[in-house]
This record gives sequence, structure tokens and C-alpha cells, in this order.
Amino acid sequence: MSLELSYLLWSALLAFVYMMAQAGAYRLQNGLVEADPNRDVQPPPDVFTARATRALRNFHETYPIFIVLVVVAEFTGRGGPLTGWGAAIWFWARAAYLPIYVGGLGLVRSAVWGVSAIGLALMFAGIAI
Repeated sequence: MSLELSYLLWSALLAFVYMMAQAGAYRLQNGLVEADPNRDVQPPPDVFTARATRALRNFHETYPIFIVLVVVAEFTGRGGPLTGWGAAIWFWARAAYLPIYVGGLGLVRSAVWGVSAIGLALMFAGIAI
């Protein structure tokens, strides 16, 4: 299995961690009983639930790009050092992003997001060049 596909596989676990962080924060805020219904009427989120929700939404914005780049690199045989480094940078930056976001480290969070974007750009360059 290529390095890029390995990171794609592990990114599925990372996506699950993001999802569980948001769900866990919601349940901690509202309790198990209140979290189970249809949620037609919800109280405003506390700071941690709001941050976990925004982090998850942000992950969902870049995750499809990562998936497409890995798939294109694999199907075209264009994977190489740039795509491998890009996948690693994206993955580890996204792994760091969740605790940084939930922890409220705004400027650091923005910098880490920028690092993850560089990872995607490296992957694109590795395929396109």
C-alpha cells in the first residue's frame, strides 16, 4: 500500500475522532437523555460544543480535497515524494487541529490550518507537475 493510501486509511479514523469529539461535547453539554431525541429544539451550544462543531465542519471542507488528491495520485501513478509529504503534512496538521481548536488557541489554529493547506498544495503539485 502506498504512503498516500495509508494516510487515506488512517484519515478515516481521524474523521471518526472528529465526529466523536463533536458528539461527545454535545452529550457532555446536554446529557445523554437530551442528546438522543430528534433535536428539533436545541439550546445554544456551549463554547466546547461550538468549537468541536466548527472543527468538524472545517474538517469536512478539506477532507474531500484530500481524498480526491490521493485517488488521483493512485489512479494516475503520479504519487511520489511530494504527494507523500503532502499527505503526511495534511494528516498530522489535521490531527493537531482538533485539540488546538477545541482548546481555544485561535492564532495557532489558523497557522495549523495553513500547514494543512500546504500539504494539499504539495499533493496537487506532485500530481500536476
